[in-house]
Amino acid sequence: MSGNGQAPARNPGLRERKKARTRADLQRHALRLFRDRGWEATTVDDIAAAAEVSRSTFFRYFATKEQVLLHDEVDPLMAEAIAAQPPGTPLLTALRRGVHEAFSSLSDEARELEEVRMELGRTVPELATAAGRHYTVAGLAEPLAHWLGRSPDDPELVVFCGVLVGGRLAAQRMAERDGIAYIDALDSVYSRLEDGIPLADTPIPAGGS
Repeated sequence: MSGNGQAPARNPGLRERKKARTRADLQRHALRLFRDRGWEATTVDDIAAAAEVSRSTFFRYFATKEQVLLHDEVDPLMAEAIAAQPPGTPLLTALRRGVHEAFSSLSDEARELEEVRMELGRTVPELATAAGRHYTVAGLAEPLAHWLGRSPDDPELVVFCGVLVGGRLAAQRMAERDGIAYIDALDSVYSRLEDGIPLADTPIPAGGS
């Protein structure tokens, strides 16, 4: 669940569903091109041509090429899966299950392209800055506070969101180091955190290092 991720409050109408399909189709073709040609080598015209739409149609859905990367099709799926967890489920467990269920619902290609999107969001400087705004403590605290009926400034919620942000950074490093999918690394991190913060209770050695 990102800073703007919340479960839909209503079922969209036909027009909204058609727009959503067009937006998703544009992003899918864009991600394929980014994967095969690279970010810099892919233009808006390339994306429009691959999706068989006009350049003006592209700009009705995305103001820039960068916005194609920042648009998150999976986040609403995660929000729905998290909200659907049984009452009484521990919060971190609900988040972990929600992430797992959302990504498990994707086709193999959709999951691969989502990994492409997330990797570019981490490695392209101008994208990393924009994407990072969604994964701050404040960005995560707002939707969780609304869901839990707490204040976004609740100290316990702020600390919890800080742990989530740190977990994402740890997952990025694990994915890069071990050559595994980021989402699998994130699941591993959340699994460890379910047992408590690693090393938090470990006594420090006598006499220092």
